[in-house]
Amino acid sequence: MAYKFTMPGKVFIGPDALGDSEAAIRSMGKKAFIVTGKHVSGTDAVRRLTDILSGCGIGWTLFNYITGEPTVRMIEAGVARYRETGCDFVIGIGGGSPLDSAKAIAAMSVLEGRITDYTEKEIEGVLPPMALIPTTAGTGSEATRYAVITDTGRNIKMLLKGDALLPDVAVIDARFTLTAPQWVTAAAGMDALTHAVEAYISRKANPITDMFALSAIKRIFAHLPGAFDDRCNIKAREEMAMAAFEAGVCINNASVTLVHGMSRPLGAQFHVPHGLANAMLIRECLSYVLDGCSERFANIARAIGVADGRSGFRKDAEAFLEKLSELCRHLRIPSLKEYGISRDAFDRAKDKMAQDAMASGSPSNAIVEVDREDLLKIYDRLW
Repeated sequence: MAYKFTMPGKVFIGPDALGDSEAAIRSMGKKAFIVTGKHVSGTDAVRRLTDILSGCGIGWTLFNYITGEPTVRMIEAGVARYRETGCDFVIGIGGGSPLDSAKAIAAMSVLEGRITDYTEKEIEGVLPPMALIPTTAGTGSEATRYAVITDTGRNIKMLLKGDALLPDVAVIDARFTLTAPQWVTAAAGMDALTHAVEAYISRKANPITDMFALSAIKRIFAHLPGAFDDRCNIKAREEMAMAAFEAGVCINNASVTLVHGMSRPLGAQFHVPHGLANAMLIRECLSYVLDGCSERFANIARAIGVADGRSGFRKDAEAFLEKLSELCRHLRIPSLKEYGISRDAFDRAKDKMAQDAMASGSPSNAIVEVDREDLLKIYDRLW
């Protein structure tokens, strides 16, 4: 059986990756549309980017109106601005929200209809060239064919997908993540861990994604606590930037499963940031499928050094889950109640959340088959 394996066109990763990518960016067009948020637009990362563009004689327009997780309205405003300003390529810089927004804006600048027409459909066509520059270590959007946009009208998070959404250039410099607040480091890191673990237990996994997944998982367990504890720990930041990219490559080729399927509705209903929603769910979701994934979980336990293979798959798998709980405690991941979600409101929403999760298709990627009733049981376990 042959495996299809996709990655961004060109990847620059390491110190001064942005400077090294100058020739690649210069070849993308004459005027860049820079998609970011208010906070990131004032950082050295954006100043460095605009200096390079200006030095190359490339014009640019800054669109820094991505606040929180991107919505249909933000994308429509971005598309209008892109067309008004005569830009011919797109650069996304920031966390997952600006990067996903950059993909969506690039797509809708050439596609017909509204973005809501493309939910769960394969996006095809020739899009404007794209460069993506992450300033957090988590979403892996710089490596994927996916973008998540909130449709506030239907109160759902839409998944956009297609090889056309892969960036032409990915630029990853861990120094750009040094300004991330502590809670963002935690949420983004747990998002990356969720990507890697879910890709590893996906029915779409293959030997190449397994290699990337285990590598990312080892890096995250070893270095996420250090990045969380000390914002300036550059070694931990570099390892997390690499892990986030590896995990992004994983889901690009093996997809996500149960956790992401259930976290997107949670985020849409209760405005929980995506990475944090994954972190709230991951232990209960993985525990629920333990019997069908014990060998894979045991492999993870052995890779991260909490099992030696002498106790059998079940015991080793449980050791992984306990280490996962320990990591969540270290990162101070809140429960639903601690986050401020009421049980009554949750109970009223959980039927729709389970329905939306199953409709996304993600839970069906898991090795263990689950249905809507299983998802409702997991949602109840969160309390």
